[in-house]
Amino acid sequence: MSSNNNNNGQSSLSYLIPKSTIQEQVRAWLKEDIPSFDYGGAVVGDKKEVAYLLGKQPGVFSGTVFFNEIFIMLDCEVKWIIKDGEEMNGDASKPQRLAEVTGSVRNILMGERLALNIISRSSGITTRASEMKKLVDAKCWKGTLAGTRKTTPGFRLVEKYALLVGGVDGHRMDLSSMIMLKDNHIWSSGNITNAVHSAKSVGGFSIKVEVECRSEDEACEAMEAGADVIMLDNMVPAELATVSLSLKSKYPHIVIEASGGIVPATLTRYALPTIDIISMGSLTQSVPHIDISLKIQKNLHHQQQ
Repeated sequence: MSSNNNNNGQSSLSYLIPKSTIQEQVRAWLKEDIPSFDYGGAVVGDKKEVAYLLGKQPGVFSGTVFFNEIFIMLDCEVKWIIKDGEEMNGDASKPQRLAEVTGSVRNILMGERLALNIISRSSGITTRASEMKKLVDAKCWKGTLAGTRKTTPGFRLVEKYALLVGGVDGHRMDLSSMIMLKDNHIWSSGNITNAVHSAKSVGGFSIKVEVECRSEDEACEAMEAGADVIMLDNMVPAELATVSLSLKSKYPHIVIEASGGIVPATLTRYALPTIDIISMGSLTQSVPHIDISLKIQKNLHHQQQ
């Protein structure tokens, strides 16, 4: 879990994302949510108000970099009490104040649901990632726990960022980040050797090639062809232990990833000394959102003046 934060509540991991990229994404989200008239804004008007961001469920918080940019674009000020990567301990009966948003009431409400959708989803993923990281750490496993590319279209940036705040690897960001040869690539190329050679020729020296393998024989063929990473896919722990140990003895430099069907209840069974990476789609798929709300504080701004 990240511990380095700046005074905007953001993790130092937020520096990974260019401001222009976040701005472009936020503009698209706002346009989707308000394509024409803001009818609710016409009802409440433009008076200045204060809203509290309230955590109503335990978890690990993340998403400030996106929340901040939404309200910057809406000319609101955000003051953070919590930071990315910190624990939330509120509940429905006693919510925890996470931040304060000050600005035009119509602008606060314009960004409310969008901002909550993002941080509720982001915090849910960060919470799941943090929980899973603690499980493998308790086994003193020295490998890398990672997500997958099974993310929500249009929301990948948030989800990959949330994984990092939770202390796990995001895995490849997209199809341009690493060449992963799966069964369809191999079948279309004729065999593993052809697929790896083609991948190496287009990827060059700077792009790693990973091959999805269903057996030790396939993994050996991939290694002989020049693969950088072997994914042992959908193997039960007992088979995984046997195959990975044999591969490490033949190719000591091999990087082995275990993937496929790994869920929180079975995770630690895959945390073997011969496994370098465990990737889990369940770190981003079917993850419960964290209950967070944004509430206008009646007359609070006027009392502060």
